[in-house]
Amino acid sequence: MNDALLNVAGVTVRAGDRALLSEVSFQARAGERLALLGPNGAGKSTLMRALAGDLTPDAGTVALQGRPLTDWPVAELARRRSVMMQHTPVGFPVRADEVVALGLPGRRHGNAADPLVGELLARFGVAALRARAWPSLSGGEQQRVQLARVLAQVWDTPGPRLLLLDESTSALDPARQYRVLEELAALAEQGDYLIVLVCHDLNLANAFASRVLMLDQGRLLADDVPARVLTPERLAAVYGLRSRWLTHPDGPVLHVEGAL
Repeated sequence: MNDALLNVAGVTVRAGDRALLSEVSFQARAGERLALLGPNGAGKSTLMRALAGDLTPDAGTVALQGRPLTDWPVAELARRRSVMMQHTPVGFPVRADEVVALGLPGRRHGNAADPLVGELLARFGVAALRARAWPSLSGGEQQRVQLARVLAQVWDTPGPRLLLLDESTSALDPARQYRVLEELAALAEQGDYLIVLVCHDLNLANAFASRVLMLDQGRLLADDVPARVLTPERLAAVYGLRSRWLTHPDGPVLHVEGAL
């Protein structure tokens, strides 16, 4: 994949004698939508930290546009990749639009009156909340504001960009989860964004992803289109689930019947 935006080669991360990640390798282009799946403790968040450059692997490399993350100046990397981790605490009562403005680059940083702030709040359906204090927002509202912030960081950067989202829709109700991921998928389909999303909802991953990467015990077990990764046999082995695919006029639907 010569035009890969992201190249992960043999990434291994250890904590003492335990391998959190073991020789994980894959490549991905701008325009793709990757869902990173696996049970608790599989290594998903550790991998996301390595992809973000927040964690240096014990072995292997992560490269963005053919350049190892360790070779990128911090400010330059911030214009090419943006990250929303599981927990993004805000420790003071700023307004929602001020949170989004914290993602703006350069001299625009912190300018809540910047037109892009309102545009991104509207994109995620929280424009009416822009003057609300952060602590007054629900968990789902906070997640949508944070999504606007991480997009503000890279929105005006020309060329391919990497968006890393670790359980960024976990607090949303089902309808809003799908709406948010439809917005993100539309961005990827324009060709400039590679989106890597960690989630636990298998059907959400099936609806969103062009590829699913399945981790278990720190190893990458599968990397393919959703239907080839989310097989009943693999879901039984990895998650301990009974499942089957159902035929539907709009496409196959994964039906989870319960735990084994």
